[in-house]
Amino acid sequence: MNFEIISNIEEVEIIAVGGRIRDIMRLRKQYGHGRWRKLKGVASVRLTNGRIRRAEVHWYEAHGIGKKKMKIKRFLS
Repeated sequence: MNFEIISNIEEVEIIAVGGRIRDIMRLRKQYGHGRWRKLKGVASVRLTNGRIRRAEVHWYEAHGIGKKKMKIKRFLS
């Protein structure tokens, strides 16, 4: 699902860090070594059909590398 984040991500929480991330080997191979964290938060997103929805989004992030593999987990209200 393609989407665009159109607001600030709020209520950011860390889900997992380093070795606790299932895909850590893939992240390191694809993007490089770093202090990888899996995070979640809430944001307004614009879907490919133009609709704007509030959604819970999950992504991976490492210092110096940035946000990667962002995905919508569920829509809110």
